[in-house]
Order: sequence, then structure tokens, then C-alpha cells
Amino acid sequence: MADTSTKKRSPYAGDRGLPGAYDGETVTRRRLFEVGSMAAGGVAGAAIGLPVLGFALGPILTDQTPGDWKDVGPEEDFTPDTYVPKVMSVAAGIGEAGKTTIYVRKFNPRIDNALGPKDTQKVTPYIVITTRCAHLGCPVRFVQASQRFICPCHGGVYDGLGQVISGPPVRPLDRFYTRVERGRVLVGDRFSLDSQLNRFPNVRDPSQHLDGLWKYVYPGRPTT
Repeated sequence: MADTSTKKRSPYAGDRGLPGAYDGETVTRRRLFEVGSMAAGGVAGAAIGLPVLGFALGPILTDQTPGDWKDVGPEEDFTPDTYVPKVMSVAAGIGEAGKTTIYVRKFNPRIDNALGPKDTQKVTPYIVITTRCAHLGCPVRFVQASQRFICPCHGGVYDGLGQVISGPPVRPLDRFYTRVERGRVLVGDRFSLDSQLNRFPNVRDPSQHLDGLWKYVYPGRPTT
């Protein structure tokens, strides 16, 4: 009996009995479309999944330690009961365009919420709130009489903690890391918060939600 174990397999689809094969074809059209569809599906899945995965894991894999601290004055300048406006440089080398106004006060245990389960007054001994509205980035101002932050552009109103009371803003006002050295108040990078004042390591742009699944959709970005 002839040994057929080493018989060379035919390269033609018709000789191998594949359905839909034509004479002389090495790959059937059906198989070609199957492979092409799977490849297109894989590319589409990667295009959707990889950015979401990167947005979710990016803040975990990057250094979250504030690296640039600005001196905004001695501790005697601030109280726990009201905000003091200060001008701080956020981008060096571009003059007045690189400066911004911030609102600073001492941490007040009576009114301040904890920023997440691991945050304490030692992390943020001062409350420093940005003037950039969480709607479209317009400058807000603090109204002492009503203890409110008001945006003149589109009617956004925030309470004394920076939480949204009314208007179109989608989240509270951003805050800054703080620390004290030799009796001076230092302000570091900005960070964003969700509606419960839970802190996110990276800042988000205006109009980006941070509650629920939204926190995985929008990527963190360098603070400027």
C-alpha cells in the first residue's frame, strides 16, 4: 500500500473541497472576506478600546507629585473664614498672559469636606480655588457678601466650597495643592474634583464631567 502520509497538500482551494471554490483559486472568496472582516473588527476594537484604557490607566502610571510650587504669601495673610485673591504665575516666560488669579483661605474643619478617603488637612492645609469656570473656562469672581463664586459669562454659580449651585457648569471649580514652608504658603499644581469633592490627580478641561463613568472618558492633562 502506498504511503500517503507525506503526500503534498494541494495549494488550490478546489482540490481541497472547500465550498465556494473556483478552479485555480488558492484562497476562497468566503475565506478572504472572513479574514478581512476579522481584521477590520480587530482594528475597530483597538481604535475604541485602547484610548479608553489609556485614559483610565494614564493617571495611575504617571507621576502625580506636584513639581512646581509658587509662594503666594505669609500665613498671616489668610484666615479660615474668607478667601483672599492672589495673582500667581502658571506659565513662565509669557508675561501677564501667564498669570492667573486664585482665591486662598486656610483649611476650616467646620465647613470643609474631606477630599477623598486618603486626603487630610496635611495634604491641603489651605483651600485654593481657581477662577476658571468649569463650564467654558471664563473667569469667576468671589462675592464676599453672598459667599458665592459667580461666572459673568453664562450664569454659573458656585457655593463657598466651589460646588455648583446653578447654571451650566458640569463640576465644581478646580483646586490647587498647597503646603507651608517657613511660614509661607506655597501653591502647587491644579487638580479637578467630582460633584462630591473627590479629588482627581490630574486636571480636566472645562465642560468635562467627572461623575460616574465620565471620569474614565476624559483624559487627564498637564496643568496650565
